[in-house]
Amino acid sequence: MAEVVAKAGVKKQSGYLYFIDKKGDVARAKMSRKGRKKGKVKVEAVAKVGVKKQKGYLYFVDKKGNVARAKMARGRKGKRR
Repeated sequence: MAEVVAKAGVKKQSGYLYFIDKKGDVARAKMSRKGRKKGKVKVEAVAKVGVKKQKGYLYFVDKKGNVARAKMARGRKGKRR
């Protein structure tokens, strides 16, 4: 289950990938589409949040535009299907 870390209230636009950058801020990059030239993708900051990341958690922008985190599933033992 995910928990909200910071309220950012980012309005998402279609065609963009939203993520938490190294500084802990919300950033976005244009999604790759067919026929688009390869090369460096322009990343732009959307909201200054300054979240301090902890090891073992996955940070993301949820549906409401807030920064949330979920515990990473690591080292599971058992049968694979």
